Amino acid sequence: MTTPMRYILSCLILFCAVSATAQDSVNKRVVNVTSAFKPVLKEAAKINFDATPPRTDTSRPRLQYNIPNQNLVFAYQPGSLRPLALDIDTGGRFNNWNYAKVGYGTLNTPYFEAGLSLGNGKTAGLNIYGDHISQKGKLAHQEYSKTKIELNGFVQTGNKLEWTGRFGGGEQKYNKYGYQPRNLLIIEDSLQVNFQNFSARVGMHNIDKGEFGISYSPELRVDAISDIHDNRETNTYFNLPLYKNIGEKFNAALSLEGNFTKFSPDEKTAIDNKYFSAAPSFGYRSGMVNLQLGIRPSWDNGEFKLFPNIMGEISSPDKKITFLGGWTGALHANTYQSMVAENPWIWAPHFSNNSRVEQIYGGIRGSVTDHFNYHIKLGLDKITNLPLYLNDTMTGRSFLVTQEPDLRAFNFSGGIGYTTGEKFSLRSTVKLMRYFDLDSNDKAWGLLPMQFHTQVRLQVLKDLFLRADFNAFDGVWYYSKITGANQVQGSIDLSAGLEFAITKNWKLWAQFNNLVNKEYERWNQYPVNGFHFIGGVVFAFDQGRK
Repeated sequence: MTTPMRYILSCLILFCAVSATAQDSVNKRVVNVTSAFKPVLKEAAKINFDATPPRTDTSRPRLQYNIPNQNLVFAYQPGSLRPLALDIDTGGRFNNWNYAKVGYGTLNTPYFEAGLSLGNGKTAGLNIYGDHISQKGKLAHQEYSKTKIELNGFVQTGNKLEWTGRFGGGEQKYNKYGYQPRNLLIIEDSLQVNFQNFSARVGMHNIDKGEFGISYSPELRVDAISDIHDNRETNTYFNLPLYKNIGEKFNAALSLEGNFTKFSPDEKTAIDNKYFSAAPSFGYRSGMVNLQLGIRPSWDNGEFKLFPNIMGEISSPDKKITFLGGWTGALHANTYQSMVAENPWIWAPHFSNNSRVEQIYGGIRGSVTDHFNYHIKLGLDKITNLPLYLNDTMTGRSFLVTQEPDLRAFNFSGGIGYTTGEKFSLRSTVKLMRYFDLDSNDKAWGLLPMQFHTQVRLQVLKDLFLRADFNAFDGVWYYSKITGANQVQGSIDLSAGLEFAITKNWKLWAQFNNLVNKEYERWNQYPVNGFHFIGGVVFAFDQGRK
């Protein structure tokens, strides 16, 4: 072997020996630390407990209100204008709980009114109210007086129910001064008309709807009236409405209603009159649409009658205008008490029954600004057994209550209102009635064909309030045995009043009636008093309660 080869072989043997030696020394490796390392946690972010202020919301909130329709009333019932009544009003807000109000005026008119309130006003309360007024006009026997007292209270019980009650009574005295000629000498006892009445009402409603979400508010009312001729009547009315929401947009309702009347004319057989009705309905309510679909099966003295109960409203997105319409029907009890409230100079009727009223209507209501609102309604009525007041052609001073078995009526009602807080308010309403297709009568005797009313309230100073009322009406129809059907001349009436606080507990008030001094007639041969005024003071006590 040559020298170079030997040299190469020796190098290979040496490399393999070194490699073998390195593989055997793995478990003896030593780590040399060249830098120190200390593990630490990253600093945590602190919680900021300062709330971020919310952004200012400048948009106007859209609030949903459940406002009942104020126009769904039986338009055939005309509002009465009292030939002798004196409407006392303070002309502004009256925040005192307990007070006494006294006054005196022309035409020998004393006036007294008092109110007393007990309880905390939240869970229990009782209001006691009474007033008296009398007046003697310029004509012979043109005088009247009214006295009444009323207790009205409520209490909340532990089972989340609120009970309400109202009890009261009163007496009214009139004279039938509407005789002609005026120089007749008539004994006053033969002209006297006296009424005594009593009323009681008990109601209840649940504050909490409970697990089933049902709202209910049953009511029971009893009214009684008697007169100087020993005519008596007792009227009992009950109503049980039930309401339940089904989800967010649907609802179901049921109302059970009944009325029982017992009328006992002097020395005549008593007359019983009754009706009962049930009104199931299904409703839908959203932001712009409100619908109610239902029926009203009714029993009029045992005779079945099915009435519709359909109502609907559609509003614009901004709630500025609402279109409404419907087809409804119901029974209305013709009681002696309701007739006396309309015309106190009537003879007691010889009947007691119910009127059937069906109405198809449509209209609009809305607001132009936040202060100005309006409403318009047109309707077509079908009415049975409508009471009419036909003057007695023998004496002329009394009225006979007759009835129209079947008629139609076209009605229109409208109004506008403007309110600026408690500083100023104005409201005007108008009602038009046109009766046609009468079966048994030539005219709708005694019913007003047109009424217009405007009411203004104004706060001039902090403690000075003014009010004004303007009334206009078209005359009613009456019958003359000489000329036949005639119409009383229409007229207007303007009144004004004021109230001024002189101390914390004392106020002065005054009222001026019939400022145009026109002796118009609401009822034939019964002219009202001309201009007259009354004034006095109000003393308020228990000022600690507001």
